[in-house]
Amino acid sequence: MSEFSSKFLQKLCGYEKQIALIYDDESFTYKDLLENVKEKLALIKDISKDKILALRGDFDIDSIGFFLACVELKRIVVPFIKDDEIKDKIKEAGIYALYEDKELKFYEENANFKHDFINELIKKDEAGLILFSSGSTGKAKAIVHSLDKLLSPFLDKKAKKMNILLFLMFDHIGGLNTLFNCLSLGACGVAIKDRKNVELLAACIQKYKIALLPASPSLLNLFLLSNLKQRYDLSSLKLITYGTEKMPESLLERLKKEFPKVRFHQTFGTSEVGINQTKSYENYIKLENVEYKIIDNELFLKSKTRSLGYINADNSAFDDDGYFATGDLVELKEINGEQYLKIIGRSKELINVGGEKLLPQELEAVLLELDFVKDCLVYGKSNALTGQMVCAKIVLKDEEKRDMFELKKEIKSFLKAKKIAAFKIPAKIDFVDELKISSRFKKVRK
Repeated sequence: MSEFSSKFLQKLCGYEKQIALIYDDESFTYKDLLENVKEKLALIKDISKDKILALRGDFDIDSIGFFLACVELKRIVVPFIKDDEIKDKIKEAGIYALYEDKELKFYEENANFKHDFINELIKKDEAGLILFSSGSTGKAKAIVHSLDKLLSPFLDKKAKKMNILLFLMFDHIGGLNTLFNCLSLGACGVAIKDRKNVELLAACIQKYKIALLPASPSLLNLFLLSNLKQRYDLSSLKLITYGTEKMPESLLERLKKEFPKVRFHQTFGTSEVGINQTKSYENYIKLENVEYKIIDNELFLKSKTRSLGYINADNSAFDDDGYFATGDLVELKEINGEQYLKIIGRSKELINVGGEKLLPQELEAVLLELDFVKDCLVYGKSNALTGQMVCAKIVLKDEEKRDMFELKKEIKSFLKAKKIAAFKIPAKIDFVDELKISSRFKKVRK
């Protein structure tokens, strides 16, 4: 008989002898993890359910143990990463206690924090999860989930021994989804602290024979640009899943050529609706077990794992029928009698030049056709006359030594020859050594 009431933790008890986690080369079994959970239960059991708990950590055993203890005791938990500025977030989410470095820090000023969504979780006796959006276009929003509902799809997963890289962040819906999937399978999750270092990632894949790599297109592009396959044995990879941003078709083709034995699968989800099951075909996806509608090319989703809403922001993104406006622009295609979607960009990234509109990814795909372009970023910048103007940052291939002025002329001539509309041709081109990648492993478009 399991010592745990949570069905998810009961499932983990069947894997006790297997390796659950390898974090910075230190290994832990499922038994070790469950013992850690018991320690954390003793730490928080006397804190009432209406008090919101948080932890700042990573995919280390203490952080995962604390998180799972919150699942077991039906507590509401907020995960943060180590380098996150959380002072304002602690206030906005009404956090009462923060777990970090094996200690609890209390915020008595938040002891009486109340919100309808929090009350709803307590009334239903459900564990809760609060995630903060990236805040890339404004204040980060505090998104409230039923953690029990998010975990429900993983309860029927069949055991499968494999090593999975825990790449996406611990405070990110994609990172948590990978963790839940890994634990539900009885698989081994492998993580390193410095996940932006592609050399360390490749060495980790080689050392631990990683079979599943969840990643972003930006990271996968760095893999190619760094010629990692020529210097590391990455033959253990069987599946690469990608999401978080649009995958350029030219990049996907190069990846498939570089990794011919690897299956590529596009995932889709948001912090507000969770990660949805998909079926991939080339660069198109078919959404499964979720309702959706498309209004003015924007995708609206309604799922069983949809969040309750925001506790620090307006909830108009959720309509009266329960659909969430994702902000993702899509195009449709019928494949074998089924409707598939292609994500073509984000509505908030549209560049408006005097009423004419451009999605950055559309121009980036063309620029990447140039032999001397290693990587690129297209973005909008304020302009007094047209509202915005198109700008581009270009990373050149190492061997490119030509005059920058001549290169700019060549880029613009190339775009004109491709019959790119005049308003789409960058008014400003900067050559940079590298592009910035956010903590969510996306290109920074600010």
